[in-house]
Amino acid sequence: MADDLNPVQADSPEARRYNSIRRWLGIADFALGFIFLIVLLATGWTRWLRDLSFRLGFHNYSLALFMYLLLLLAIGKALGIGLDYYGFSLERQFKLSTQKFRSWLGDEVKGFLVGLVLGAILVEVLYFTIQQWPQHWWMLAWALFMGLFIVLAQLAPVVLFPIFYKFEPLDNEELRRRLVVLSERAGTRVRGVYRWKLSEKSKKANAALTGLGATRRIILADTLLDNYSADEIEAVLAHELGHHVHRHILKSIVVQAGITLFGFWAANWTLHYALDQHMFEELSDFANLPLLALVSVVLSLVLMPALNAYSRFNERQADRYAFESIASVDPFISSMNKLAEQNLAERTPSKWVEWFFHSHPAISRRLAAAEAWSRKQAVNP
Repeated sequence: MADDLNPVQADSPEARRYNSIRRWLGIADFALGFIFLIVLLATGWTRWLRDLSFRLGFHNYSLALFMYLLLLLAIGKALGIGLDYYGFSLERQFKLSTQKFRSWLGDEVKGFLVGLVLGAILVEVLYFTIQQWPQHWWMLAWALFMGLFIVLAQLAPVVLFPIFYKFEPLDNEELRRRLVVLSERAGTRVRGVYRWKLSEKSKKANAALTGLGATRRIILADTLLDNYSADEIEAVLAHELGHHVHRHILKSIVVQAGITLFGFWAANWTLHYALDQHMFEELSDFANLPLLALVSVVLSLVLMPALNAYSRFNERQADRYAFESIASVDPFISSMNKLAEQNLAERTPSKWVEWFFHSHPAISRRLAAAEAWSRKQAVNP
């Protein structure tokens, strides 16, 4: 029975310290980015960067916009590289990382280049709509951005993820068959089950159902495959499939679409206000890009508790589906305990930490729900 597994365990001092440092590191990173945007706008340096970009871009608007983004990202990366390196060192300090410095540096460079390419596409589309349709740019940009978001969700498993990690088809035929059957019972067709070579960089374990349509696939970290039983892996995947059954991806896209539409409206209002205050020369003056980023940052911060609460609700639904889909909740409980220990996760964070920072319910709550389900099934088999 689930009660015999003693699921609720106290957090170790090491787990408490690790997660506390990670939170403060995230806060510091957010504060640094926020201050950087404020300084760019308050000092007028954003206009100086715009003028420099026009010279570097031979006074071609699109090329100058790209140069401006490149300079902005490069300066931001230079300012934040110390925090990034500390994050890398933190994982090694707590023995959660197997990644060497050279590999980490390579990932930083690749991440910067990927961000530059994707960012360039987005800002070029954004300012093209502002130039061509200044009155209604925010609605058109919103529609284009949502289209790009869906395309990226489809391409990520086959284009973006392999840039940073290696994948290969799962060679355990029996486990692959079990997971495919489980996914078919959930009403989704996967295009493959892949071994994710996470151990080359991390000791943490994870699994996911990624992609949309033709790129739908199951990815299982080798750190999970090598240390968990087939029943435990099935329990972890059952949770992921619960998101599909409850249409969480579609619902999240709808929620994101609404938030993004409001964000573009707020950005349009803010830009017009800035024009009225003579902060910029015209609506398509891309020196206002930090102001647009600032609107996005503030909106994300304000909505974070609500979005995390919505995410925790979805996670509870996915857990409930997992309980219903597997023969016993014991593998779910044991896998959650093993994941918490392996990933050095907090089982019992404070209420305010969970409320503001966590997109998943506390592990202690998830295990309590599993135990309650087990007791209910014992009484009403």
